[in-house]
Amino acid sequence: MQNAAQEINYGGSEVCTECHDALAAEKKSGYHRMVACEACHGPSAAHVQDAEKVKPQVPRSRTHCLLCHEYLVARPTGFPQVVSDSHNPVKPCIVCHEPHNPKPPNVPTGCDACHAKVQRIIVLSRHSSLQCTVCHEVSKEHKINPRGNRPKSMQDRQSCGKCHAKESTAPKEVPRVNMATHGEKYLCWQCHYPHQPEAH
Repeated sequence: MQNAAQEINYGGSEVCTECHDALAAEKKSGYHRMVACEACHGPSAAHVQDAEKVKPQVPRSRTHCLLCHEYLVARPTGFPQVVSDSHNPVKPCIVCHEPHNPKPPNVPTGCDACHAKVQRIIVLSRHSSLQCTVCHEVSKEHKINPRGNRPKSMQDRQSCGKCHAKESTAPKEVPRVNMATHGEKYLCWQCHYPHQPEAH
């Protein structure tokens, strides 16, 4: 009985659509379709009772969006996250993103949709022109269940040797080594980070 006696504060997203049908339709087709209206706009019961007198909150600050989108390692792989100190600092999120349908300015595709951090490193390296599948064997199931079907990485020196061995047919500007004597006891990636091989 105690719960039944509590004041009703929330109206539910369904009641919002009665007056805001255009915004509801836009939200329904966007990335925020599963987010309740009141998650951003606050309890709406009083607004429903007197729309002129009681206005819902309209968050404009970065801090509100960052409650969900600030980088946190525990969040699922692929969930849109930013490091607020470096991602358009100072600017409110709504300058670039429409809250009801927050498409990123450039929708990530391919591997960088989930591996944006790695992509930001590769783009600055000599390996920037390589497709990920040159070095990684990736099954179709990886896109459906990434953690259950991990890509296979290089496990031998010959993989790097295809481009970096003295006898390689790669373009002449690619650095070459004598694979028989250059770090012969080690796999190449034990000394050279593949995504940025210059940093060793």
